[in-house]
Amino acid sequence: MIYPVQRFMQQQKAGGIVLGISVLIALFLANSPWDETYFSFFDHKFGFQFDDKSYLNYSIHHWINDGLMAIFFFVVGLELKREIIAGELSNPRKAILPISAAIGGMVMPAVIYFLFNPTGEESAGWGIPMATDIAFALGVLYTLGTKTPLSLKVFLAALAIVDDLGAVLVIAFFYTSDISIANLLIGFGFIIIMYIGNRIGIRHTLFYLILGVAGVWTAFLLSGVHSTIAAVLAAFTIPADVGLGEGQYISKIRNSIDQFTVIDPNGKPTLSEKQLAILEKIKKDTKLATPPLQRLEQALHQFVIFLVIPIFALANAGVSMKDIEIETLFSNNVTVGVACGLFFGKFIGISGTSILLVKTRIASFPQGMNLRNLFGVSLLASIGFTMSLFIASLAFQNPDNIMQAKIGIFTASIVGGIIGFIVLNKEDASKKD
Repeated sequence: MIYPVQRFMQQQKAGGIVLGISVLIALFLANSPWDETYFSFFDHKFGFQFDDKSYLNYSIHHWINDGLMAIFFFVVGLELKREIIAGELSNPRKAILPISAAIGGMVMPAVIYFLFNPTGEESAGWGIPMATDIAFALGVLYTLGTKTPLSLKVFLAALAIVDDLGAVLVIAFFYTSDISIANLLIGFGFIIIMYIGNRIGIRHTLFYLILGVAGVWTAFLLSGVHSTIAAVLAAFTIPADVGLGEGQYISKIRNSIDQFTVIDPNGKPTLSEKQLAILEKIKKDTKLATPPLQRLEQALHQFVIFLVIPIFALANAGVSMKDIEIETLFSNNVTVGVACGLFFGKFIGISGTSILLVKTRIASFPQGMNLRNLFGVSLLASIGFTMSLFIASLAFQNPDNIMQAKIGIFTASIVGGIIGFIVLNKEDASKKD
Protein backbone atom coordinates (compact mmCIF):
# COMPACT_ATOMS: atom_id res chain seq x y z
CA MET A 1 0.00 0.00 0.00
CA ILE A 2 2.86 2.37 0.79
CA TYR A 3 4.58 2.06 -2.58
CA PRO A 4 1.59 3.18 -4.71
CA VAL A 5 1.04 6.13 -2.35
CA GLN A 6 4.69 7.15 -2.59
CA ARG A 7 4.59 6.82 -6.38
CA PHE A 8 1.43 8.95 -6.43
CA MET A 9 3.15 11.59 -4.31
CA GLN A 10 6.19 11.63 -6.59
CA GLN A 11 3.95 12.28 -9.57
CA GLN A 12 2.21 15.06 -7.68
CA LYS A 13 5.57 16.62 -6.76
CA ALA A 14 6.70 16.68 -10.39
CA GLY A 15 3.21 17.82 -11.44
CA GLY A 16 3.36 20.68 -8.96
CA ILE A 17 6.66 21.82 -10.43
CA VAL A 18 5.32 21.66 -14.00
CA LEU A 19 2.18 23.52 -12.93
CA GLY A 20 4.27 26.21 -11.23
CA ILE A 21 6.34 26.67 -14.39
CA SER A 22 3.15 26.91 -16.48
CA VAL A 23 1.76 29.63 -14.19
CA LEU A 24 5.02 31.61 -14.46
CA ILE A 25 4.98 31.28 -18.27
CA ALA A 26 1.37 32.48 -18.40
CA LEU A 27 2.19 35.48 -16.21
CA PHE A 28 5.27 36.25 -18.34
CA LEU A 29 3.33 36.10 -21.62
CA ALA A 30 0.49 38.21 -20.19
CA ASN A 31 2.99 40.94 -19.30
CA SER A 32 5.30 40.66 -22.29
CA PRO A 33 5.38 42.44 -25.67
CA TRP A 34 3.39 39.43 -26.98
CA ASP A 35 0.50 39.90 -24.54
CA GLU A 36 -2.08 40.72 -27.25
CA THR A 37 -1.13 37.58 -29.18
CA TYR A 38 -1.31 35.54 -25.98
CA PHE A 39 -4.81 36.71 -25.05
CA SER A 40 -6.23 36.71 -28.60
CA PHE A 41 -4.97 33.17 -29.27
CA PHE A 42 -7.36 31.67 -26.71
CA ASP A 43 -10.28 33.65 -28.20
CA HIS A 44 -10.04 31.88 -31.58
CA LYS A 45 -13.04 29.65 -32.23
CA PHE A 46 -13.34 26.30 -33.92
CA GLY A 47 -15.98 23.61 -34.15
CA PHE A 48 -17.81 21.42 -36.71
CA GLN A 49 -19.76 22.51 -39.76
CA PHE A 50 -22.43 20.55 -41.63
CA ASP A 51 -24.65 22.01 -44.37
CA ASP A 52 -23.55 25.57 -43.58
CA LYS A 53 -24.46 25.12 -39.92
CA SER A 54 -21.88 25.31 -37.13
CA TYR A 55 -21.95 22.95 -34.16
CA LEU A 56 -19.93 23.09 -30.94
CA ASN A 57 -18.30 26.28 -32.20
CA TYR A 58 -16.37 27.42 -29.11
CA SER A 59 -13.23 29.39 -28.36
CA ILE A 60 -9.96 27.60 -27.58
CA HIS A 61 -10.32 28.85 -24.01
CA HIS A 62 -13.79 27.26 -23.83
CA TRP A 63 -12.53 23.96 -25.28
CA ILE A 64 -9.75 23.85 -22.70
CA ASN A 65 -12.07 24.58 -19.77
CA ASP A 66 -14.91 22.32 -20.92
CA GLY A 67 -13.01 19.71 -22.91
CA LEU A 68 -9.53 19.14 -21.52
CA MET A 69 -10.65 19.83 -17.97
CA ALA A 70 -13.34 17.15 -18.37
CA ILE A 71 -10.45 14.66 -18.56
CA PHE A 72 -9.08 16.10 -15.32
CA PHE A 73 -12.46 15.68 -13.63
CA PHE A 74 -12.79 12.18 -15.06
CA VAL A 75 -9.56 11.20 -13.30
CA VAL A 76 -10.83 12.93 -10.13
CA GLY A 77 -13.96 10.75 -10.39
CA LEU A 78 -11.85 7.60 -10.81
CA GLU A 79 -9.75 8.53 -7.76
CA LEU A 80 -12.87 9.24 -5.73
CA LYS A 81 -14.44 5.90 -6.58
CA ARG A 82 -11.22 4.03 -5.80
CA GLU A 83 -10.80 5.82 -2.47
CA ILE A 84 -14.42 5.11 -1.51
CA ILE A 85 -14.20 1.43 -2.47
CA ALA A 86 -10.75 0.47 -1.20
CA GLY A 87 -8.79 3.55 -0.14
CA GLU A 88 -8.59 5.97 2.75
CA LEU A 89 -12.30 6.80 2.46
CA SER A 90 -13.42 3.15 2.67
CA ASN A 91 -12.82 2.87 6.43
CA PRO A 92 -15.34 5.10 8.26
CA ARG A 93 -13.09 5.41 11.31
CA LYS A 94 -10.15 6.59 9.24
CA ALA A 95 -12.21 8.59 6.76
CA ILE A 96 -14.16 10.73 9.24
CA LEU A 97 -11.20 13.05 10.00
CA PRO A 98 -10.19 14.01 6.42
CA ILE A 99 -13.84 14.15 5.28
CA SER A 100 -14.87 16.43 8.15
CA ALA A 101 -11.71 18.54 7.77
CA ALA A 102 -12.43 18.94 4.05
CA ILE A 103 -16.01 20.04 4.75
CA GLY A 104 -14.80 22.54 7.35
CA GLY A 105 -12.19 23.70 4.86
CA MET A 106 -14.87 24.37 2.26
CA VAL A 107 -17.54 25.98 4.43
CA MET A 108 -15.31 28.45 6.29
CA PRO A 109 -13.70 29.98 3.15
CA ALA A 110 -17.14 30.46 1.58
CA VAL A 111 -18.43 32.11 4.79
CA ILE A 112 -15.43 34.46 4.99
CA TYR A 113 -15.75 35.42 1.32
CA PHE A 114 -19.50 36.03 1.74
CA LEU A 115 -18.85 38.29 4.74
CA PHE A 116 -16.77 40.53 2.46
CA ASN A 117 -19.14 40.24 -0.53
CA PRO A 118 -22.71 39.71 0.72
CA THR A 119 -24.50 41.31 -2.25
CA GLY A 120 -24.18 42.15 -5.91
CA GLU A 121 -22.39 40.38 -8.74
CA GLU A 122 -19.33 39.89 -6.53
CA SER A 123 -21.26 37.61 -4.16
CA ALA A 124 -21.25 34.90 -6.86
CA GLY A 125 -17.58 34.26 -6.17
CA TRP A 126 -18.11 32.51 -2.83
CA GLY A 127 -17.15 29.14 -4.36
CA ILE A 128 -13.71 30.33 -5.52
CA PRO A 129 -11.80 29.93 -2.21
CA MET A 130 -13.36 26.55 -1.40
CA ALA A 131 -10.98 24.34 -3.40
CA THR A 132 -7.45 23.06 -2.73
CA ASP A 133 -5.02 22.37 -5.57
CA ILE A 134 -3.89 18.82 -4.80
CA ALA A 135 -0.93 18.89 -7.23
CA PHE A 136 0.57 22.06 -5.77
CA ALA A 137 -0.17 21.25 -2.12
CA LEU A 138 1.22 17.72 -2.31
CA GLY A 139 4.13 19.00 -4.39
CA VAL A 140 5.16 21.39 -1.60
CA LEU A 141 4.61 18.73 1.07
CA TYR A 142 6.66 16.19 -0.83
CA THR A 143 9.67 18.53 -1.13
CA LEU A 144 10.11 17.98 2.62
CA GLY A 145 10.75 14.28 1.96
CA THR A 146 11.07 12.19 5.10
CA LYS A 147 10.60 15.26 7.27
CA THR A 148 6.86 14.63 7.17
CA PRO A 149 5.23 11.26 7.97
CA LEU A 150 3.48 9.32 5.21
CA SER A 151 0.25 9.49 7.23
CA LEU A 152 0.28 13.29 6.85
CA LYS A 153 0.62 13.03 3.07
CA VAL A 154 -2.20 10.48 2.91
CA PHE A 155 -4.36 12.77 5.10
CA LEU A 156 -3.79 15.72 2.75
CA ALA A 157 -4.44 13.57 -0.34
CA ALA A 158 -7.73 12.24 1.11
CA LEU A 159 -8.74 15.73 2.22
CA ALA A 160 -8.01 17.20 -1.22
CA ILE A 161 -9.96 14.43 -2.99
CA VAL A 162 -13.05 15.11 -0.82
CA ASP A 163 -12.42 18.80 -1.44
CA ASP A 164 -12.53 18.13 -5.20
CA LEU A 165 -15.85 16.31 -4.81
CA GLY A 166 -17.23 19.30 -2.92
CA ALA A 167 -16.07 21.63 -5.69
CA VAL A 168 -17.74 19.42 -8.31
CA LEU A 169 -21.04 19.55 -6.39
CA VAL A 170 -20.77 23.32 -6.02
CA ILE A 171 -20.23 23.68 -9.78
CA ALA A 172 -23.17 21.35 -10.48
CA PHE A 173 -25.69 23.07 -8.21
CA PHE A 174 -24.60 26.71 -8.13
CA TYR A 175 -22.65 27.50 -11.31
CA THR A 176 -25.00 26.01 -13.88
CA SER A 177 -27.69 27.97 -15.73
CA ASP A 178 -30.00 27.76 -18.78
CA ILE A 179 -30.47 24.01 -18.48
CA SER A 180 -31.78 22.02 -21.44
CA ILE A 181 -33.78 19.21 -19.81
CA ALA A 182 -33.92 17.20 -23.06
CA ASN A 183 -30.13 17.10 -23.47
CA LEU A 184 -29.67 16.46 -19.76
CA LEU A 185 -32.00 13.44 -19.94
CA ILE A 186 -30.09 12.14 -22.97
CA GLY A 187 -26.86 12.46 -20.97
CA PHE A 188 -28.31 10.52 -18.04
CA GLY A 189 -29.61 7.93 -20.50
CA PHE A 190 -26.06 7.25 -21.66
CA ILE A 191 -24.90 7.07 -18.02
CA ILE A 192 -27.56 4.42 -17.34
CA ILE A 193 -26.36 2.43 -20.38
CA MET A 194 -22.77 2.63 -19.08
CA TYR A 195 -23.92 1.48 -15.64
CA ILE A 196 -25.83 -1.45 -17.17
CA GLY A 197 -22.71 -2.33 -19.15
CA ASN A 198 -20.78 -2.41 -15.88
CA ARG A 199 -23.37 -4.67 -14.23
CA ILE A 200 -23.51 -7.18 -17.10
CA GLY A 201 -19.72 -7.48 -17.17
CA ILE A 202 -18.52 -5.29 -20.05
CA ARG A 203 -14.92 -4.51 -19.15
CA HIS A 204 -13.52 -3.05 -22.38
CA THR A 205 -12.61 0.58 -21.74
CA LEU A 206 -13.39 1.53 -25.36
CA PHE A 207 -17.11 0.89 -24.66
CA TYR A 208 -17.06 3.43 -21.82
CA LEU A 209 -14.85 5.86 -23.74
CA ILE A 210 -17.18 6.06 -26.75
CA LEU A 211 -20.37 6.37 -24.68
CA GLY A 212 -18.71 8.75 -22.21
CA VAL A 213 -17.40 11.19 -24.83
CA ALA A 214 -19.90 10.91 -27.71
CA GLY A 215 -22.86 10.50 -25.38
CA VAL A 216 -22.54 11.79 -21.82
CA TRP A 217 -20.00 14.60 -22.32
CA THR A 218 -21.61 16.00 -25.49
CA ALA A 219 -25.13 15.87 -24.05
CA PHE A 220 -24.09 17.62 -20.84
CA LEU A 221 -22.13 20.24 -22.80
CA LEU A 222 -25.27 21.05 -24.82
CA SER A 223 -27.54 20.87 -21.74
CA GLY A 224 -26.01 23.84 -19.94
CA VAL A 225 -24.84 21.70 -16.99
CA HIS A 226 -21.08 21.96 -16.89
CA SER A 227 -19.56 19.06 -18.80
CA THR A 228 -17.04 18.37 -16.03
CA ILE A 229 -19.96 16.98 -14.00
CA ALA A 230 -20.54 14.49 -16.80
CA ALA A 231 -16.91 13.38 -16.50
CA VAL A 232 -17.25 12.58 -12.79
CA LEU A 233 -20.56 10.74 -13.26
CA ALA A 234 -19.11 8.74 -16.15
CA ALA A 235 -16.08 7.81 -14.02
CA PHE A 236 -18.35 6.28 -11.39
CA THR A 237 -19.74 3.83 -13.97
CA ILE A 238 -16.30 2.36 -14.75
CA PRO A 239 -15.97 -1.21 -13.38
CA ALA A 240 -13.81 -1.52 -10.28
CA ASP A 241 -13.86 -5.31 -10.02
CA VAL A 242 -11.49 -7.81 -11.59
CA GLY A 243 -12.25 -10.41 -14.22
CA LEU A 244 -9.70 -12.77 -12.75
CA GLY A 245 -9.23 -13.25 -8.99
CA GLU A 246 -5.81 -13.18 -7.33
CA GLY A 247 -5.73 -16.94 -6.73
CA GLN A 248 -6.68 -17.75 -10.31
CA TYR A 249 -4.24 -15.17 -11.64
CA ILE A 250 -1.31 -16.56 -9.64
CA SER A 251 -2.14 -20.10 -10.80
CA LYS A 252 -2.39 -19.06 -14.47
CA ILE A 253 0.82 -16.99 -14.37
CA ARG A 254 2.77 -19.82 -12.72
CA ASN A 255 1.47 -22.23 -15.37
CA SER A 256 2.45 -19.81 -18.16
CA ILE A 257 5.94 -19.30 -16.69
CA ASP A 258 6.41 -23.07 -16.42
CA GLN A 259 5.45 -23.44 -20.08
CA PHE A 260 7.78 -20.60 -21.05
CA THR A 261 10.65 -22.18 -19.08
CA VAL A 262 10.52 -25.56 -20.82
CA ILE A 263 10.70 -24.05 -24.30
CA ASP A 264 14.21 -24.40 -25.68
CA PRO A 265 15.79 -21.02 -26.52
CA ASN A 266 16.12 -20.50 -30.28
CA GLY A 267 19.48 -18.77 -29.89
CA LYS A 268 18.23 -15.65 -31.66
CA PRO A 269 17.44 -12.13 -30.41
CA THR A 270 13.78 -12.62 -31.40
CA LEU A 271 11.28 -14.89 -29.63
CA SER A 272 9.63 -17.95 -31.07
CA GLU A 273 5.93 -18.10 -31.90
CA LYS A 274 5.30 -20.29 -28.85
CA GLN A 275 7.10 -17.82 -26.57
CA LEU A 276 5.14 -14.89 -28.01
CA ALA A 277 1.86 -16.78 -27.53
CA ILE A 278 2.65 -17.43 -23.86
CA LEU A 279 3.64 -13.79 -23.26
CA GLU A 280 0.41 -12.67 -24.94
CA LYS A 281 -1.54 -14.97 -22.62
CA ILE A 282 0.26 -13.47 -19.58
CA LYS A 283 -0.59 -10.00 -20.86
CA LYS A 284 -4.26 -10.96 -21.32
CA ASP A 285 -4.48 -12.55 -17.85
CA THR A 286 -2.79 -9.50 -16.28
CA LYS A 287 -5.34 -7.23 -17.95
CA LEU A 288 -8.19 -9.38 -16.61
CA ALA A 289 -6.66 -9.22 -13.11
CA THR A 290 -6.51 -5.41 -13.18
CA PRO A 291 -9.73 -3.42 -12.58
CA PRO A 292 -10.61 -1.21 -15.59
CA LEU A 293 -10.93 1.71 -13.16
CA GLN A 294 -7.28 1.43 -12.13
CA ARG A 295 -6.11 0.79 -15.70
CA LEU A 296 -7.75 4.02 -16.83
CA GLU A 297 -6.51 5.96 -13.81
CA GLN A 298 -2.92 4.87 -14.41
CA ALA A 299 -3.17 5.54 -18.14
CA LEU A 300 -4.59 9.06 -17.70
CA HIS A 301 -2.93 10.27 -14.50
CA GLN A 302 0.36 11.44 -15.99
CA PHE A 303 -1.42 12.81 -19.07
CA VAL A 304 -3.58 14.98 -16.80
CA ILE A 305 -0.76 16.08 -14.49
CA PHE A 306 1.80 16.86 -17.17
CA LEU A 307 -0.39 18.08 -20.03
CA VAL A 308 -4.01 18.90 -19.15
CA ILE A 309 -3.40 20.94 -15.99
CA PRO A 310 -0.38 22.85 -17.39
CA ILE A 311 -2.37 23.78 -20.52
CA PHE A 312 -5.25 24.91 -18.30
CA ALA A 313 -2.80 27.04 -16.29
CA LEU A 314 -1.37 28.58 -19.46
CA ALA A 315 -4.88 29.52 -20.58
CA ASN A 316 -6.20 30.81 -17.25
CA ALA A 317 -3.33 32.02 -15.05
CA GLY A 318 -2.26 34.94 -17.22
CA VAL A 319 -2.96 38.25 -15.49
CA SER A 320 -1.75 41.45 -17.10
CA MET A 321 -0.15 43.69 -14.50
CA LYS A 322 0.16 46.53 -17.03
CA ASP A 323 -3.45 47.61 -16.77
CA ILE A 324 -4.00 46.89 -13.09
CA GLU A 325 -4.84 49.97 -11.09
CA ILE A 326 -5.03 49.94 -7.31
CA GLU A 327 -8.41 51.62 -7.53
CA THR A 328 -9.74 48.85 -9.77
CA LEU A 329 -8.11 46.07 -7.75
CA PHE A 330 -9.77 47.28 -4.55
CA SER A 331 -12.91 48.78 -6.06
CA ASN A 332 -14.72 45.91 -4.34
CA ASN A 333 -13.85 43.10 -1.95
CA VAL A 334 -13.33 40.26 -4.42
CA THR A 335 -9.53 40.16 -4.02
CA VAL A 336 -9.68 40.47 -0.23
CA GLY A 337 -12.54 37.95 0.02
CA VAL A 338 -10.76 35.33 -2.09
CA ALA A 339 -7.38 35.82 -0.38
CA CYS A 340 -8.79 35.80 3.16
CA GLY A 341 -11.19 32.98 2.33
CA LEU A 342 -8.40 30.76 1.02
CA PHE A 343 -5.76 31.62 3.61
CA PHE A 344 -7.72 32.10 6.84
CA GLY A 345 -10.76 30.04 5.83
CA LYS A 346 -8.79 26.93 4.94
CA PHE A 347 -6.60 27.20 8.05
CA ILE A 348 -9.48 27.76 10.48
CA GLY A 349 -11.85 25.31 8.79
CA ILE A 350 -9.43 22.37 8.48
CA SER A 351 -7.47 22.72 11.73
CA GLY A 352 -10.50 23.83 13.77
CA THR A 353 -12.68 20.94 12.60
CA SER A 354 -9.88 18.41 13.11
CA ILE A 355 -9.08 19.62 16.64
CA LEU A 356 -12.77 19.57 17.57
CA LEU A 357 -13.17 15.97 16.41
CA VAL A 358 -10.01 14.82 18.20
CA LYS A 359 -10.89 16.64 21.43
CA THR A 360 -14.38 15.11 21.46
CA ARG A 361 -12.86 11.66 20.67
CA ILE A 362 -14.98 11.31 17.56
CA ALA A 363 -11.77 10.80 15.57
CA SER A 364 -8.05 10.55 16.22
CA PHE A 365 -4.92 11.76 14.49
CA PRO A 366 -3.21 9.21 12.23
CA GLN A 367 0.09 7.89 13.59
CA GLY A 368 2.83 10.51 13.29
CA MET A 369 0.41 13.43 12.93
CA ASN A 370 0.21 16.19 15.57
CA LEU A 371 -1.02 19.75 16.00
CA ARG A 372 1.99 21.42 14.41
CA ASN A 373 1.91 19.46 11.17
CA LEU A 374 -1.89 19.75 11.13
CA PHE A 375 -1.42 23.53 11.11
CA GLY A 376 1.17 23.19 8.34
CA VAL A 377 -1.12 21.07 6.16
CA SER A 378 -4.02 23.46 6.79
CA LEU A 379 -1.86 26.28 5.46
CA LEU A 380 -0.82 24.26 2.39
CA ALA A 381 -4.53 23.66 1.70
CA SER A 382 -4.84 27.40 0.97
CA ILE A 383 -3.02 26.72 -2.31
CA GLY A 384 -5.97 26.87 -4.68
CA PHE A 385 -4.70 27.42 -8.21
CA THR A 386 -6.37 24.97 -10.58
CA MET A 387 -9.88 24.52 -9.17
CA SER A 388 -10.13 28.08 -7.83
CA LEU A 389 -9.16 29.56 -11.21
CA PHE A 390 -11.68 27.24 -12.85
CA ILE A 391 -14.53 28.32 -10.57
CA ALA A 392 -13.55 31.98 -11.02
CA SER A 393 -14.07 31.58 -14.77
CA LEU A 394 -17.59 30.25 -14.06
CA ALA A 395 -18.53 32.70 -11.31
CA PHE A 396 -17.80 35.99 -13.11
CA GLN A 397 -18.42 37.49 -16.52
CA ASN A 398 -16.75 40.82 -15.72
CA PRO A 399 -13.01 40.69 -16.66
CA ASP A 400 -12.18 42.97 -13.71
CA ASN A 401 -13.77 40.54 -11.27
CA ILE A 402 -11.89 37.61 -12.82
CA MET A 403 -8.63 39.55 -12.56
CA GLN A 404 -9.35 40.46 -8.94
CA ALA A 405 -10.12 36.83 -8.11
CA LYS A 406 -6.88 35.66 -9.74
CA ILE A 407 -4.81 38.15 -7.70
CA GLY A 408 -6.51 36.90 -4.53
CA ILE A 409 -5.84 33.27 -5.49
CA PHE A 410 -2.17 33.95 -6.24
CA THR A 411 -1.67 35.91 -3.03
CA ALA A 412 -3.22 33.32 -0.72
CA SER A 413 -1.58 30.40 -2.53
CA ILE A 414 1.92 31.87 -2.39
CA VAL A 415 1.68 33.08 1.22
CA GLY A 416 -0.02 29.89 2.43
CA GLY A 417 2.45 27.67 0.59
CA ILE A 418 5.51 29.47 1.99
CA ILE A 419 4.25 29.67 5.60
CA GLY A 420 3.01 26.07 5.48
CA PHE A 421 6.41 24.90 4.27
CA ILE A 422 8.16 26.81 7.07
CA VAL A 423 5.83 25.39 9.74
CA LEU A 424 6.31 21.81 8.53
CA ASN A 425 10.07 22.29 8.18
CA LYS A 426 10.27 23.55 11.77
CA GLU A 427 8.51 20.38 12.86
CA ASP A 428 11.52 18.39 11.79
CA ALA A 429 13.95 20.86 13.36
CA SER A 430 12.13 20.57 16.70
CA LYS A 431 12.63 16.81 16.66
CA LYS A 432 16.39 17.21 16.27
CA ASP A 433 16.73 19.59 19.20
